[in-house]
Amino acid sequence: MRAVERLATRDWSSHPTQHYPRYRSTELRAYKRRLVPLQPSLSELTGPVFGHVAVDASDSDLTRNAVRSGEVLGERIIVSGRVLDEGGRPVRETLVEVWQANSAGRYAHQADNHDAPLDPNFTGTGRALTDSEGRYRFTTIRPGAYPWRNHHNAWRPAHIHFSVFGTAFVQRLVTQMYFPGDPLLTLDPIFNSTSDLDARNRLVAKFSPDLTEPELALGFEFDIVLRGQAATPMES
Repeated sequence: MRAVERLATRDWSSHPTQHYPRYRSTELRAYKRRLVPLQPSLSELTGPVFGHVAVDASDSDLTRNAVRSGEVLGERIIVSGRVLDEGGRPVRETLVEVWQANSAGRYAHQADNHDAPLDPNFTGTGRALTDSEGRYRFTTIRPGAYPWRNHHNAWRPAHIHFSVFGTAFVQRLVTQMYFPGDPLLTLDPIFNSTSDLDARNRLVAKFSPDLTEPELALGFEFDIVLRGQAATPMES
């Protein structure tokens, strides 16, 4: 995000709104009053982004980065793409983090009480730094759908959460990546809270034969554009 800090204020018109009645929890968490801008402090602008441990190449392989050494359960996939600014230029050496449910649709988190099995060899989290072309790459498994009680018989489509950091912790963007052909997409209030159809379609990854590795994993391409007319919808 170093390349976009001097550009115009972000246009949120094609991004999900804070308050979207079909997504019930926004009734409680959406702001009701005009926001008051606060200047970030020096500690916020200079605080650590990468955490206490350096980013390692193995961090991007979610099938191998767990404490245990057994095989993960599920369909292996490769997810790769580029982080770009509004001019199509690569955003280099930026931190990309992902988190997701396992193949049964359950997160490795104490708050997830979904009646589905946990995978002891899968944490569901990973991170990577973009290279000189702005490219990241993760090896993981295809997440499962899961119920979320937003409405009767509500199921979230398979998705992977993405976080992209700039040069400071307060410069963070969060979005979700979905899979092509998922029948749950048309029923999902979170996916459909992005009102612009073209923008919504930019949340869906593309199957990539070039990324697919024989006998190992299917490949999916997902570019993240930070601003401009082709921007990836972000959670505001």
